[in-house]
Amino acid sequence: MHELALAQSILEICEEEARKRQAGAIHKIKLRLGDFSGVVREALEFSFDALKVETLAAGAGLEIERVPLEVRCPRCGQVSSPPASDLCFVCTECGSPVDITSGRELQVEYIEVE
Repeated sequence: MHELALAQSILEICEEEARKRQAGAIHKIKLRLGDFSGVVREALEFSFDALKVETLAAGAGLEIERVPLEVRCPRCGQVSSPPASDLCFVCTECGSPVDITSGRELQVEYIEVE
């Protein structure tokens, strides 16, 4: 389960930032999570809750913003949002391969500290 390793990395990043700011606690962590990131949200939340005990984020909530998959055709400019389960990345207008413009994100947007 790679979500456990991701949760550990998120906690390390946030704790490091909180220490830089001489914070005593982390109250909230906001993430942006793309539909096509390969991360199972529920597994990440479970892992985070299990790992945050005895850290600066022990009482922190994890807010996750879903980022939908969006693709753009470099040939005709068509922009669309196919389902993340759709593995056929060709333009519905002209049949050309498309570029993924969003949906792969996994980033810490911000943290709230005390």
